[in-house]
Amino acid sequence: MKEKNNDPHGIQKLWAPWRMEYIDGIEMDKKEVCIFCEKPAENEDEKNFIVYRGKTCFIILNKYPYNNGHLMVVPYKHTSELADLDSETKLELMNLIELTMKAIRNVMRPDGFNVGINFGRTAGAGITSHLHIHIVPRWNGDTNFMPIIGSAKIISEALADTYKKLKNAFENI
Repeated sequence: MKEKNNDPHGIQKLWAPWRMEYIDGIEMDKKEVCIFCEKPAENEDEKNFIVYRGKTCFIILNKYPYNNGHLMVVPYKHTSELADLDSETKLELMNLIELTMKAIRNVMRPDGFNVGINFGRTAGAGITSHLHIHIVPRWNGDTNFMPIIGSAKIISEALADTYKKLKNAFENI
């Protein structure tokens, strides 16, 4: 028997309990450990989805991607402000954005990209204390009815599989 929908706007519920890990993680800034400081220090790149290490920055898969291949370029320095980064780090950030787009193009063939930084919780930052730049590959038609009707985004590839593809791409550039 179908449960009656009592929502006044007709919005249906789609249960996604695995998202709770992300929601709980939004309080990351209250914790003492920053994942963008912790993960590179562990030297377990495959486990932590770090696909590339530079001198002042690294590239990591987003554990909660908007699309397949969603990567982040992160400075090793723990700061929330661009003004706190030296010129060498700022230059490497830009160079790694370019490298990331090239690697993604080589293996995933997207039609475009979204590149951005969210400064502050209100602007959409899940982790506000450590600056990071999102690179999200986009394809024509990569949106469908699910985000609108079901408030859910379909990610069609496992992170471990995406990691292997992109890690190989970075090694072969």
